[in-house]
Amino acid sequence: MSLEDLPPLRESLAEQGLLAKKSFGQHFLLDLNVTRKIARLAAPLDGCVVIEVGPGPGGLTRALLESEAEHVVAVEKDARFAPLLSELGEAAPGKLTLVQADALQVDEAALAEAAAPGRPVKIVANLPYNVGTPLLIKWLTGGLAWAGLVLMFQKEVAQRIAAAPGTDAYGRLSVIAQAASRAAVGMTLPARAFTPPPKVDSAVVVLTPRPDAPSCDQLARLERVTAAAFGQRRKMLRSSLKALGGEALCEAAGVDPNARAETIPVEGFLRLAAALPPQSGRSA
Repeated sequence: MSLEDLPPLRESLAEQGLLAKKSFGQHFLLDLNVTRKIARLAAPLDGCVVIEVGPGPGGLTRALLESEAEHVVAVEKDARFAPLLSELGEAAPGKLTLVQADALQVDEAALAEAAAPGRPVKIVANLPYNVGTPLLIKWLTGGLAWAGLVLMFQKEVAQRIAAAPGTDAYGRLSVIAQAASRAAVGMTLPARAFTPPPKVDSAVVVLTPRPDAPSCDQLARLERVTAAAFGQRRKMLRSSLKALGGEALCEAAGVDPNARAETIPVEGFLRLAAALPPQSGRSA
């Protein structure tokens, strides 16, 4: 049986009696026209290992298997979907690896190397709402050499990731994401596109690594600075960053100590992180 011969996803779910689990933040994307658009946002996939997190019944998985990707690694915590995903693997022989695990705990670099050594790695996923932001932070700061991230979030989270300085959505997540990548919203989806519909709309964010992306150590320092600055975002930096050096830190970084966090561009936060004294840059 080929991918084209597989039954519609709704039929497969009904046959297995499978429903989304609220505790896992599951909202299924079953329209193959939509999942194929998401796969195209990740192009080019030729020669890449694609890691998908939370495939569920496999709507996006099927689109990725249809693509030019070298191999697809699907990481799914919910064992109920193993039969449906295995069926997809049988329809695309040798192209799919199933991993039953918590994505927050897996080593993506090791999974990719085991699937197809030396290939570029892209992560493409309709992320479970309850772990989307922690997973993004893990991938941005964990040292994985990814070639691209194409990720579905709640629309509000997606807007925060891509937000510009001076906007209400601009915050800690914006700075960390944009320090490591170029981020843009690739498409939005209404709640009705999912089964079951969530309470909010969703959006796909496309992240491309910056050639001058900070090191893991620099990103750790950036996390410290942004946590302090945006933790008291209505205060001037001289006050919100007082524990890290306050006005002296701002002056060392060439940043106005009277400014507020939401007005500082990513480059300014990177200078603040670089200016941290060694003892302030270490993890608490």
